[in-house]
Amino acid sequence: MRRSWRLTAIGMLIVAMVLALGTGPSAAQSRAHVYLLRGLMNIFSLGMDTLCAQLNRNGVYATVHGYGEWQSLADRAAVDFKAGKEGPIILIGHSLGADAVMEMAAYLGRKGIPVAMVVPFDGTQSFAASDNVARVLNLTQRNYAYMRRGPGFHGTLANVDVSSDPNIDHINIDKSPRLHARVVSEVLAITGGHRLAAPSGPKPTPASAPAGQDGGTPATPGGNKLEPGSPAAPPAAAPTQATPGKTGNGADPGKASPVADGTPVIAVPERGSARQNAESPVSPPHKPAAAAPAMRAEQVPN
Repeated sequence: MRRSWRLTAIGMLIVAMVLALGTGPSAAQSRAHVYLLRGLMNIFSLGMDTLCAQLNRNGVYATVHGYGEWQSLADRAAVDFKAGKEGPIILIGHSLGADAVMEMAAYLGRKGIPVAMVVPFDGTQSFAASDNVARVLNLTQRNYAYMRRGPGFHGTLANVDVSSDPNIDHINIDKSPRLHARVVSEVLAITGGHRLAAPSGPKPTPASAPAGQDGGTPATPGGNKLEPGSPAAPPAAAPTQATPGKTGNGADPGKASPVADGTPVIAVPERGSARQNAESPVSPPHKPAAAAPAMRAEQVPN
């Protein structure tokens, strides 16, 4: 009888140990990771630092790096993903960093690693989205940097053209509070229950860009953080006449057209009238009726 009791006690102890190991750190839910890549010389893309800090404040683990690190970052991300430590993976970059996140996504695809979303801020060229990417949100102000669907790509792809806003150019597009609010909102929708506290170790580099550097858009009073989906300070009132296309930056909103494979270009009337649903095709107000196929209109929160 005593022997039977001992065997029962030992069995219960073994079960308890197995359960304890199963709920330990190794079995914890994977952590979402947002990789943000700066552009040339790590000094012209400080909006990536601001966005990184904003994501971390919202419980999303995000880190910022130079664009030249993309391959080593991808190798480490692949190991962590396969070990169940990391995922979903989100890639965001500006300028050369935007080019790098498209290359990094394709490289991860060759390793069999899925990427939840890629957000290029005004890349320097067009890339084909790889088949392991679920969503591409391309924010640009120049029509030769539209992204296109690559072989086997079945995700969603949006080329968001912000060239109609005269206050946004290549140097400050990465610092736009309106675009930051959009990106944060989409990241939070993807990460869901994978938002965990950042682990100990090197912290993301704090932003050093002066507040209100977004082409004249003021920072929020008192330095308060911009919550996902909340509008930034409203821009100046729009003139009633059509705004002429910008010159000298490679973008002319009046000449944008769908990408060769049919991917629609979303014209963003930053100073347009009523907000349009992203899926409602309309013709830009300044575009003649007999011109190229109508573009989809979308409004980034003002």
